[in-house]
Amino acid sequence: MDLYLFSIVILIGLALSDLIVGVVNDAVNFLNSSIGSRVAPRHVIMIIASLGILAGVTFSSGMMEVARKGIFHPEFFVMPELITIFLAVMLTDIILLDLFNTFGLPTSTTVSIVFELLGAAVAVSLIKLYTAGDSFSTLVDYINTGKALAIISGILLSIVIAFFFGVTIQFIARIVFTFDYRKRLKRYGGIWGGLSLAVITYFILIKGAKGTSFLTPESVAWIKDNAWMIMSLGFLSFGVMFQLLTVFTKIDILKPIVLIGTFALAMAFAGNDLVNFVGVPLAGLSAYNIASATDEPLRTAMDALQKPMQTNTFLLLIAGAIMVITLWVSRKARTVTKTEVSLGRQEEGMERFGSSVLSRSLVRLSDSVFSFSNRLIPVRVRRKISQRLDPGAYSCAPSIDGKMPSFDLLRASVNLIVASAVVSFATSMKLPLSTTYVTFMVAMGTSLSDQAWGRESAVYRVTGVLTVISGWFLTALVAFSVSLLFACLIHYFRLVAIIGLLALLITLVCYTYRLHFRREQESRVIDAFSLKDISDPDTAINASFEQTGSFLKEISDSLGLCFDAAFLKDRQGLRDTTTWTDKIQKWANIIIVNTFETLFLLRDNAVDSTQKYARTISCIQGIAASHRDIIKRSYVHFENCHEGFSDVQKEELRRIKTYVTRLLWNTSIMLKRRKKVDYDYIANQSRRLNNLITEFDKNQIKRIQNGESKTRLNILYYGLMENSVRIARDTQNLLNIFREFFTTK
Repeated sequence: MDLYLFSIVILIGLALSDLIVGVVNDAVNFLNSSIGSRVAPRHVIMIIASLGILAGVTFSSGMMEVARKGIFHPEFFVMPELITIFLAVMLTDIILLDLFNTFGLPTSTTVSIVFELLGAAVAVSLIKLYTAGDSFSTLVDYINTGKALAIISGILLSIVIAFFFGVTIQFIARIVFTFDYRKRLKRYGGIWGGLSLAVITYFILIKGAKGTSFLTPESVAWIKDNAWMIMSLGFLSFGVMFQLLTVFTKIDILKPIVLIGTFALAMAFAGNDLVNFVGVPLAGLSAYNIASATDEPLRTAMDALQKPMQTNTFLLLIAGAIMVITLWVSRKARTVTKTEVSLGRQEEGMERFGSSVLSRSLVRLSDSVFSFSNRLIPVRVRRKISQRLDPGAYSCAPSIDGKMPSFDLLRASVNLIVASAVVSFATSMKLPLSTTYVTFMVAMGTSLSDQAWGRESAVYRVTGVLTVISGWFLTALVAFSVSLLFACLIHYFRLVAIIGLLALLITLVCYTYRLHFRREQESRVIDAFSLKDISDPDTAINASFEQTGSFLKEISDSLGLCFDAAFLKDRQGLRDTTTWTDKIQKWANIIIVNTFETLFLLRDNAVDSTQKYARTISCIQGIAASHRDIIKRSYVHFENCHEGFSDVQKEELRRIKTYVTRLLWNTSIMLKRRKKVDYDYIANQSRRLNNLITEFDKNQIKRIQNGESKTRLNILYYGLMENSVRIARDTQNLLNIFREFFTTK
């Protein structure tokens, strides 16, 4: 029994870890709408969400039965076999969720736990059947196939339902309120507010009451019998209150609706998903306690797990406290939230995902369907709908922290109300659907209705959605396979397997932490380049120049490394420099987008006075292209094991590198430190570089004529020289533009 007591301790420790990685993944579910709309300062949103979690954990007691008997029949197993299943599940769950969190992809903790339980239970069941010499066809007796299929089908159905209601209700809400919704809140605000909070009251209080750990059966029965009265009174009282606030005050009633909805969805999340994190360890503890009370603890069937059990409220509150602490301190939670917000934002801009053949095909198909549908709708009706759904009226003022919201409060309120309704209803039915799937699909449905996926962004947003959804299916496959493998290892190798898998878990978590830290640093640099929250033209111009300085410094550093690696024929060093090209190109694209933003802010100025800012686009593109060509040429040449440079060629290229990197570095310092441009010095450097290029060109021609240099080496040599000249020329053109700016100042 000592091994199994040790296993219980391990399970409890894994439960704490799973709570952390689970909340990191699922925080997006209830933070997406409030953070995306910037309804309040972040700390206010976090406080409200924390209170929702603490309230929600007390509603989760009824869900704990899923871990005990939802996927398999416990009476066919003994305690050691269940401990094997539960250990395999928890180890797999932490590894899987932490991996998804690192890359900022929201996945389903419910789907992962269901398929992990299924995989581990199948593994142990097959081992039992093989050992006993029974037919594998009796596997269905061990697995609760009916319940498992109901859970899986409920999860898949919830995706369709969530998307459908997200599209439909957002469409209706936008038809009623339009994008310029503030004027119409005076007329319909009370109805909208009363309906919203009545829905929350119904699904959170009434439908969720029977899963609580503190309400008596009589209290639950009274709430159920008086459901319609409570909902009707809620609709009337909240409706009157919000209408009075709308008419007699300047309060935007959508703000309290979004904040209350955040509380509701956090509560629904905790009530529905807590089982995913602590249900399995609690089931393991129950199995151990039941077995310990018998004469043969290692041979007693676990029939007792079939009986309903009430989870201690104190334990649930401890779990809720850990979830709240994680919500406040985790940086990965922000990464996951950022993915969903970026896919649903109203404005255009830099997209996180690229395009794919499938996304382009889907966009073309959708465009054809909508074009055909438009021909069936009368012109007058189509014109009226277009006027009501005109996104040109969309305008969000900066929030309290000075940053622009990703979408407005109307869409945020629909996201929260629809998602909390679907999740809470499933909780009351003891069906652990995926809160991640529901909230994500609702958010995508409402953004589709709001035409956030326009021609400029549709293919990229669709690619993002397809990436997330494909990750969901990958979650199920990996969860099943890995937990099956872990269960087999633990069954046959026992303590050695447990310790080995714990070591693997710790190693992977440490690795993903370092990986996420590097990705976060890169993301912070890119975010610092953004001008989306700047509204003053002079500030935008100064920021653009400073960002250009940082861009040129990165070009200088990477070129220096590339030349040095090429001189040494260092293939690994050249391979490392290729990672810079994507980052440099991304920075170049952001600076170009910022230039467009700056031109928009300068729209009141004369065209002639703003043309110089537009010219920076071709210069930035040229520098990035030349930088990419130098690195790619060098990498391909030496990766293919071609001949290296002679000592004379190295010396010539080293002098070229010195001039180019020094030119870039000095220009960067001038821009970043707001120093006056010493144009004469830069021009002199450029002239000297051109003279060197002419001289070295003659030397190379002589080497070619004498047969001292091979063809492929000649191509690389001239490629490095010509691209260096282009970089110097484009840098000098940038300085011309900046000199005009400083002169006008």
